[in-house]
Amino acid sequence: MSYHLPSHLSDLPIYQKAMDIIVLSRSISTYLNQDLAYLNADGTEDNHIYFSGDIVQQSTNLAPQIISVERESCSDKKSKHLESLDRLTTRLYSNCRRLEKSNSNGRDYLPILRGELKKFRKLQRTWMLTL
Repeated sequence: MSYHLPSHLSDLPIYQKAMDIIVLSRSISTYLNQDLAYLNADGTEDNHIYFSGDIVQQSTNLAPQIISVERESCSDKKSKHLESLDRLTTRLYSNCRRLEKSNSNGRDYLPILRGELKKFRKLQRTWMLTL
């Protein structure tokens, strides 16, 4: 994944953690999709398959939000990007919880992703103090 980055951004721990979360969520989603892609006995699809796509989409949006915050000079716009980043993190965490209820062996990897999200939140709080 390549974004036009300011030179210091790739060194930020929060950005590096966001990139780790992207890779991890994609891997987990791929694993989950193999189990959840089949139709149920009554012909319906497993609703959890949508949450697996959501974790990929939401994790992919973390890095661009970090970039937006770093590039923004207006404090009002910066705070809007920070709020958006917080909402993304919250949704990502709740979708992990939902997926843990799925009927897939891949759900065993979701606590790892949630642990990475907890680390991301700690980094986020520290990073916000430096802005």
